[in-house]
Amino acid sequence: MTALFIVRATVPQADRDAFDTWYENEHLPEAKVAFKASSAWRGWSEDDPAVHTAWYEFPNLASVKRIINSDELKAMVVEFDRTWQQRVSRSREIVEVKQSV
Repeated sequence: MTALFIVRATVPQADRDAFDTWYENEHLPEAKVAFKASSAWRGWSEDDPAVHTAWYEFPNLASVKRIINSDELKAMVVEFDRTWQQRVSRSREIVEVKQSV
């Protein structure tokens, strides 16, 4: 069943517009290709405007687990850190979808 790789970032207000543009035009498309994800999407929280979440969809859990220690993820992390210089904190989560109706 489908699995998701979820990245949650907390973005300072001063960086929000630049982060939004960068993620839209560079990071999300590049990550989708690098991870070989089936699809990718992102959005801003309505409850906390500093929270940005990106979801990468994979056909199964094994496909997500493959990227966790991959060179592709390491390269994306290096680029993220270079661009945002620790101003944006983030966490990652893997979710296996168990039911869809």
